[in-house]
This record gives sequence, structure tokens and C-alpha cells, in this order.
Amino acid sequence: MLIKQAGKAAGLTKKAIEYYTEQGLTAPSVLENGYRDYSEEDINKLKKISVLRKLGLGMEEIKEVLEDKTETALKRLTVQKELLVQREQEKKKILDRLSCGGDYSKISEDLKAMEENCNIAERLLEAFPGYYGRFTCLHFARFLKEPALTKEQQEAYQVILSFLDDIPSFEFPEDLKQYFENELSEMGTEAIDKMLGEMKNSVENIEEFLTEKKDFIGEYVSFRKSEAYLESPAYKMTGLMKDFNNTSGYYTVFIPAMEKLSPSYKQYRKELEKANERLLTLFPEAADLK
Repeated sequence: MLIKQAGKAAGLTKKAIEYYTEQGLTAPSVLENGYRDYSEEDINKLKKISVLRKLGLGMEEIKEVLEDKTETALKRLTVQKELLVQREQEKKKILDRLSCGGDYSKISEDLKAMEENCNIAERLLEAFPGYYGRFTCLHFARFLKEPALTKEQQEAYQVILSFLDDIPSFEFPEDLKQYFENELSEMGTEAIDKMLGEMKNSVENIEEFLTEKKDFIGEYVSFRKSEAYLESPAYKMTGLMKDFNNTSGYYTVFIPAMEKLSPSYKQYRKELEKANERLLTLFPEAADLK
């Protein structure tokens, strides 16, 4: 169909369609008279572009989404938007402080720290594939809200950046990647945030958690020892991630640097260790889980 009909079908103006065509987002055929002929596929693309533009995505982001057949790009962009929302919320808090007589020099330092820490979160998102990257990014983003004031913190920040720059690329085997993308395809940022919040709450209130979930934990430990689990994709993925983390410096470089950079993360790690010790007291058989 010609551009006028395409505009009506897609709910876009002629100028908008011409612009998206010039940007290479659609590629209509050209008739002998020089007019562009928009196919049903072009119309569907234009409808998607209209939605994505209204959601605030730029041209390059839209190109990435349209070219991606797995929706991986869209999921990654969702997390980036979540990080942006968090950053804007922090900026609002800083603006409130400024309006109440806050010191400009101190606030300038806080803004710099906020941008640096968001940089770490975004690099974490890029460092690991699929759902694991989104989970890792949002997990650590929760602890990246303090400014790097001391020399030790600033050095730790540089160590983390170097680690993320040099970390070898990690990709799951195709069969595992496909399995987990299918299993976790509905797991958006809200669901991940909820899961992370529940994890943090259980660690901080370990006695209450162990009392309420004692039967469930026992069943889970038994399942982790079963043949069904040892032959499952989850077991294979866990093994691959353990190997990767052990060889990449994740435990020896990244985690120690995170503890130096973020006091809240260091405290969380201490609580996690205590929770694990308490868990093993009640379920000693969990010590040799594979």
C-alpha cells in the first residue's frame, strides 16, 4: 500500500513514516512510478516502532529490538530503563537536599558517584548473558548507592571496572540458553526485584525464615541430591557458572572489591555467611550439595 494508506493502517503521519524509512527501520519496495509500496510486514514494523517510540526508545535502540529475534535486546533495555528510573529517583532525593540548603560541592560528589555506580551496574548487565545478566545487574545495583569517598573505595571502583573490561565473554551452550530463556521469558524486572527483596529479607531474618520454611528447605535439599536434579539443565547451568566464577576472578577480584566499594554489600555478605552457617546447623547434609 502507498504511504497514505500505510499511515492510516499504522496510525502514523506521512512525515513519521518517511523518517523511519530514511533511518532504515523499514524497507518498502519501490514501484515503477517511484512510489513506495508498504507491505503488511512494513505496517507491522511501523506499529511496533510507534509503540517503542512512545515508550521512549531511541532510533538505535529500536533498530536493535527490530533486528533481534529472541527478545533479548528488549529485556536488556527493560533493565536499563529500570536503572534509569532508579537514577532519577536518586536525583530527586539530591534535588530535595539542594532545595533545603545542601552544599553544592558535596552534592556534586554524590552525583558523580551515582553515575559511576550506575556504570558498574550497566557493565554487569553486559558481562553476563540473558536472565543471569539481568539478575546480576539488579542484584548489585541495590548496593551501588553509596558514594566512593575513601581512597580504598575509589581504588575498588577502578578494580571493578578493570575486571568487567577484562572478563572473558561467557555464553551458555545453545540448548541451555534456549531452555532458560523459555523458562524465564516471563521474568521481568518487577519479578526479579521481588525475588531479590525476598532473598534479602530471608537473609536478614534467618531464624524466622528457617522456622517458616523448614519443611520446604528439607524437601529442596533432598531434591538437590536427587538424580532428577543432577540430570537437569539447572544443575548443568550451576556447574558452568561455578566454573566460570572460579576461573574469571569473580570470587577473588570482583567480590572483594565490591565489599570495599559498598559498605552495605559488605554487611549483606556478613549476614549471608551467618545465614549459611545457621542453615548448615539445621541441615548439615546441605554442605555437600552439588
